[in-house]
Amino acid sequence: EVQLQASGGGLVQAGGSLRLSCAASRFTFDDYAMGWFRQAPGKEREGVACISGGDNKTYYADSVKGRFTISGDNVKNTVFLQMDSLKPEDTAVYYCAARATSGGGYRYWGQGTQVTVSS
Repeated sequence: EVQLQASGGGLVQAGGSLRLSCAASRFTFDDYAMGWFRQAPGKEREGVACISGGDNKTYYADSVKGRFTISGDNVKNTVFLQMDSLKPEDTAVYYCAARATSGGGYRYWGQGTQVTVSS
């Protein structure tokens, strides 16, 4: 079964940067789309960014466009989320997830990693 391991969260001041990583095992990167989601206390989970396997097309939520960059390393089966110009409202638990490009929803989820942005 596909396994995802997220890491890289932490505490940073507003305006700072963090880089999240999501290492995937037991799957072929080209066959999946990878996404980053986040959930802040008292709020619903929201999609932040995703990258499609194979063609590496990327998509971003409006709230992070121009500040976050998602990328993938097909050799290492790892997806990254570079987060720049962080704002306190970016504070949340961040999750990575995978869905097959052949269809269906995000079936596989990693454990969350906490990102806290202080003002």
